[in-house]
Amino acid sequence: VQLQASGGGLVQAGGSLRLSCAASGDISSFNSMGWYRQRPGKQRELVATITSGGRTTYADSVKGRFTISRDNAKSAVSLQMNSLKPDDTAVYYCDAVLFMADGRVVAASGQGTQVTVSS
Repeated sequence: VQLQASGGGLVQAGGSLRLSCAASGDISSFNSMGWYRQRPGKQRELVATITSGGRTTYADSVKGRFTISRDNAKSAVSLQMNSLKPDDTAVYYCDAVLFMADGRVVAASGQGTQVTVSS
């Protein structure tokens, strides 16, 4: 199982970025997928998650600015980040709880993608 994340980069405050993450492997479906981040000097924290049924959870700090969406058929998730602030600068990680074709449930985490917001 592999989670491939993409879309990070450098943007000015007030700008937008879109992160994408797709799971690959012998996957049947997923329970939930989401994004976490680790800001410099801080612990890893939840940004947003979404279930296959579409239920979403957001950190208070990103509500109204970030939108998470999913593609069940592709076991993929995206994070649209608008009105970015310097405080959003972090390494963003994609996580997932996947249902495999052989019946296993697998928790997976992808490589991080850097998001840098300049003031």
